[in-house]
Amino acid sequence: MKLYSGDLSPYSARVRMQIYAKGLEDRITLERPATFGTPQFREQNPIGRIPVLDIDGDLMPESEVIAEYLEEVFPEPSMLGKAPRETAHIRTLARIGDVYLMNNLFMLAGQVYAPEKDKGVVELLAGQVLRNLKALDRMVGPEAGEDGFACCGRLTMADCALVPALFLVENTLTAATGEPSPIPKLPNVAAWWAAIQRNEHAARTLVELNRGLEERKELIRTGAFAKMMAAMRAAQAKADAEA
Repeated sequence: MKLYSGDLSPYSARVRMQIYAKGLEDRITLERPATFGTPQFREQNPIGRIPVLDIDGDLMPESEVIAEYLEEVFPEPSMLGKAPRETAHIRTLARIGDVYLMNNLFMLAGQVYAPEKDKGVVELLAGQVLRNLKALDRMVGPEAGEDGFACCGRLTMADCALVPALFLVENTLTAATGEPSPIPKLPNVAAWWAAIQRNEHAARTLVELNRGLEERKELIRTGAFAKMMAAMRAAQAKADAEA
């Protein structure tokens, strides 16, 4: 198998952390697709985003779908619950990270480098993130800071989804709003965030995310990112017109 991924992709990071924790690196290679961002990539993968799991040419998109698939194919060590109710809680926390936090932050990222920020968009998306962080603070509970995990006293798929989400909170949210990180004001989230960063798999994933962020900043600083995005949009518009 191959996982088409990218350092700065938070959704890819979720799956990479799961792969590291389950010891699957000898079975799943990690690659950045050479055609990413091109009409060819979208032709092969209509959603047009990463991660994508390549299973002998059969392409599977969507991080949550990939994560669940890997859990079914490689059930040990388990990153789900020991009982259905535990598993439901794990999936709820992962969904908060994936949908309620990362999705809003992903949309907010466009405002970080915009020549002129749309105040209404920033306030709307930042407000959603803050609201859902408060919900997360109630749902992880105080034990998250004691044992270092979001739930169940061990590393689960919830941690894998929440690590890239909190990375975005500390970088994208603060950059878009100009306000300090809200994490320190959320005691349970803050305790978990401090603890999970000492986990070897989370730490490795955060190194990759930070590396991707620095690379993106350099591309933006030199103007290469704007040129690359313009070329990608032009190529896709041409392909759509010819379709």
